Amino acid sequence: MRNAGFVGTRWLGVGLAAALAVVTLSLALTDRLGLYINPDSAWFAVSMAVLVLVGAVASFALPLGAEADHGHDHGSAEAPGVSTRSARSTTGGPVVERARNERDETLEPTHEHEHDARHPAAIAATVLGGVAASGVVVLTLVLPPASLSAELAMSRDVGATPLFGGADTVQLASTGDTASFGVGDWATVFATATNPDAFDGDTVELTGFVTPGDDGAFDLTRLIITHCVIDAQPASLPIVGAAPSPDTGQWVTITGTVRSSSDGRLVVDAADIAEISEPEDPYEY
Repeated sequence: MRNAGFVGTRWLGVGLAAALAVVTLSLALTDRLGLYINPDSAWFAVSMAVLVLVGAVASFALPLGAEADHGHDHGSAEAPGVSTRSARSTTGGPVVERARNERDETLEPTHEHEHDARHPAAIAATVLGGVAASGVVVLTLVLPPASLSAELAMSRDVGATPLFGGADTVQLASTGDTASFGVGDWATVFATATNPDAFDGDTVELTGFVTPGDDGAFDLTRLIITHCVIDAQPASLPIVGAAPSPDTGQWVTITGTVRSSSDGRLVVDAADIAEISEPEDPYEY
């Protein structure tokens, strides 16, 4: 029973970490790590995965159950100032007996071990947590890598446009240097432009997926990642001039012109909409 506990402890520690390291390295080797983290951070993730695997291999040098070794003896302690050797060397029976009695009265346990008397609730929590963690890791091993869905993007829409660039982005847009702009850059421009007419007539060619918009139109949306998919936020641009609208979640490439609407909002007037498959790199960074 104790050996089973030691095996479980090692699996929850070294085993799960090694499995995640293998997943990270396999994703990096197949150029799919970008589905989960910003490519600029890939070198760090790969380096840590290699270190984890080296540590996992080194852990096999430890005997099973070494995790429970506290680094001290479990034997009884001597009372302060009284040693067995001094008691044995003392001449005279009463003196020896008195020293032993004093030692027995003052001796207290220095460390109590209750390893096998854990509360049932603690054991249940450990088992459930271990099963959940193991299930997540096993799923990462067997399920194919996939990008975040359009439904998740819509669920993360808080009703206000997140800003994915600073004043330099708006300044670049105002000078017409927008060749490298993506959906996130234009979303920042649309949300912060104080003079919308300055962008009227700019041509764009953008790729994203379709999400519902206002007044029967649709939005062109892209998920923007700062570090990893956990912090992914949707950036959306209103699209007009397209009828009928593509299905929600459909990836499209839109060629069109930025227009300033009558109410002062910026929109993209689509001249051409081409439905495409999901690109290999579905995110912007």
